[in-house]
Amino acid sequence: IAEITMTIKAGYFTPMLHAAEIEQSIRFYELLGFSTMMTDGCNPIGWARLHCEGGALMFLRAEHTIDPSCQGVMLYMYTPDLAGLREQLLAENIAVPPIKHPHYMPSGEVLMPDPDGYLVGICHWGKAEQEGWEKPLEEKA
Repeated sequence: IAEITMTIKAGYFTPMLHAAEIEQSIRFYELLGFSTMMTDGCNPIGWARLHCEGGALMFLRAEHTIDPSCQGVMLYMYTPDLAGLREQLLAENIAVPPIKHPHYMPSGEVLMPDPDGYLVGICHWGKAEQEGWEKPLEEKA
């Protein structure tokens, strides 16, 4: 008799970041396309869950000084119109550096800190990038 083993998996991956002022973090991430799904309803907010297309993020009120260099996390997002998103953020007084075109993302990316200093990368991901990503996957399948 063969024994049937079932693989147990985890899912619903949600990075959780400590934030000094969650209200400020919510404003920043809503400008990137997140929606606030729920909070603890306290004033000031003690935790908040935000969603975006294909992802989620939670903030927990920090009870200590935040040192993002010790957190070991980088957040990376994709947009079909990086130049347009950059202009929107600049119009909202968000300091966004010029678009760079590194070898790993020739279509362009910006790297900037969020209100607590966590590094947020946003890259251009258009039709050509999506097709380039899918082609090896289809060939492998």
